Order: sequence, then C-alpha cells, then structure tokens
Amino acid sequence: MLENHDYMRNDRTDQIRLGADVAYLMLKGAGYAAIVCIVLLVLTYGTVWVGKFLPPESKEAPDPTPLSLVVPVTEHATV
Repeated sequence: MLENHDYMRNDRTDQIRLGADVAYLMLKGAGYAAIVCIVLLVLTYGTVWVGKFLPPESKEAPDPTPLSLVVPVTEHATV
C-alpha cells in the first residue's frame, strides 16, 4: 500500500538534489557578499575612528587643490 503513495517523492531525487545544490550555492554567495559588506563597514568605521585622533587643525585645513573642481566655461555650444 505504501508503494502507491510515495509521499517522499523518491522518484525525483535528481531534481531534489539539484534544488539543494542551487540553494546551497545561493546561500554561500550570500555569505560571501555579507563578509564583503562587513569588511567594508569595518574599514569605514575604522577610518572614522582613526580620524577622531587627528588634531582639529587637520580637519579645518583648506582644500589642497581648490581649483580642481572649477571648470572654466570659455564658449557655449549652440544646437
């Protein structure tokens, strides 16, 4: 009688195995992505923490390249 009702679906073991492998690889990739995000977060907070030890004069210093973002407009193009 149990042969008529295959509740565990043993006839689809290859599909179940493939689904399990895909799920494992997705979780493994998500774990790697989480590690990268955590490392970037630690580096960012570490930089902020080191910056707290700098003297206030270094934070108020003028920009070393004040003209780097200034783009002179010499002529206007007309369409």
